[in-house]
Amino acid sequence: MTAAPSSDAAGSIEKRTMKRVTWRVIPFLVLCYFVAYLDRTNISFAALHMNKDLGLSASAYGLGAGLFFLTYSLFEVPSNLMLYRFGARRWIARIMFTWGICAAAMAFVTGALSYNIVRLLLGAAEAGFYPGMLFFLTLWFPAAYRGRILAFALAALPLSGLLGSPLSGLLLGLDGLAGLKGWQWLFLLEAAPAILLAPVVLLVLKDGPAHASWLPADEREWLSAKLEEEAKGVEIGEGSSVRQVLTNPWVLFLILVYFSNVCLLNGLQFFLPQIVKAFGLSDAKTGFVVAIPSLIGLATLMWYGRRSDKRQERYGHAAFANGIAAAALLAAMLVQAPALRIALISICSAFTISFCAPFWSIPSTFLSRRAAASGIAAISGFGVLGGWVTPWIVGITKDRTGDFRIGLGGVAIFTLVVSLLFFVLGRARQARDRSAAIVLQPQ
Repeated sequence: MTAAPSSDAAGSIEKRTMKRVTWRVIPFLVLCYFVAYLDRTNISFAALHMNKDLGLSASAYGLGAGLFFLTYSLFEVPSNLMLYRFGARRWIARIMFTWGICAAAMAFVTGALSYNIVRLLLGAAEAGFYPGMLFFLTLWFPAAYRGRILAFALAALPLSGLLGSPLSGLLLGLDGLAGLKGWQWLFLLEAAPAILLAPVVLLVLKDGPAHASWLPADEREWLSAKLEEEAKGVEIGEGSSVRQVLTNPWVLFLILVYFSNVCLLNGLQFFLPQIVKAFGLSDAKTGFVVAIPSLIGLATLMWYGRRSDKRQERYGHAAFANGIAAAALLAAMLVQAPALRIALISICSAFTISFCAPFWSIPSTFLSRRAAASGIAAISGFGVLGGWVTPWIVGITKDRTGDFRIGLGGVAIFTLVVSLLFFVLGRARQARDRSAAIVLQPQ
């Protein structure tokens, strides 16, 4: 029998294992998610000229932008169950290829009907990618690392704004090249990476440490044992049905919380270029100004994920970030000065994104791997309906009042209320879980 490693040896194995896994897995996932989010939201820049070319009103644009999330939600849970069945890397590769095709098809829409149809198809094609990525991370990283690791992975979101916003603004300048509009080039060129990366996924990703030939044997054994040990302590186990997961009260509440965050994120995301453009800036300058909130969001996300890990606290961190983001957006809608409004929007963007790292560390604390596949997909899939509702509502209020502020202000107030409720209930649940852990410790 092999002797158990000493605490110093175990610490050494843990340190080098997690460093190796992080550098192997995270940069590639960040790249894939960067491409996904860019293809999902580049419509906000295309709208600067596409809306006029296609004869779309603000409400028609908002409806189509939000329709993506309707089919995304409907196919989210089935997609993640297929991911669990066929393996994460195979399913993620399939998702990337099909969404790339649909994203490119946006270049050829001719009016409201084709615009809505392609947005619905894009949502169905991309369904399962985000929760699939989150589930994939639980196959590789123990709970103590998930706050910072999720922050690293989710860095793709602010990076898509930091790098993608100026890129999108510049691509609009290709107007007239080869007889195509600038917004058509934007869709075509930003869709290509998804199609090209799909086969690379099959080569780079592996479905857990047991399949990783690039991990030394001692590191592979340590990580596999650590993940199996943590899987034994979950509240909803492997034998739980999808119905049990989807009717769990805490899963349902987390759906509401995530819904409020998505409302905040997408209400701002899909209309921010139009808000900034109204300051009298060119397309290129609009792209660079819109990148400012993403730069601040990237730094905040990294810091906040590490802070959550260091304190091993998730609920309060997530609730606080969502609440601060909502308060900042509400304040931004009440001020007139462009510089002050951008500053407040930057705070909103930073904490809206930072919410995700501690929040997505929560489901795996009470869901087994199989249950997590459906639970994370349900939270993401139903919560993401906020991305369907919000752009439509904000677009309608803009058409009727000539101002974005009423719709976005209403979103901010709703999110603020949900965040306060989440803080109270989440802290109570965390205290209960810690008390139970103390009772179960061997004496």
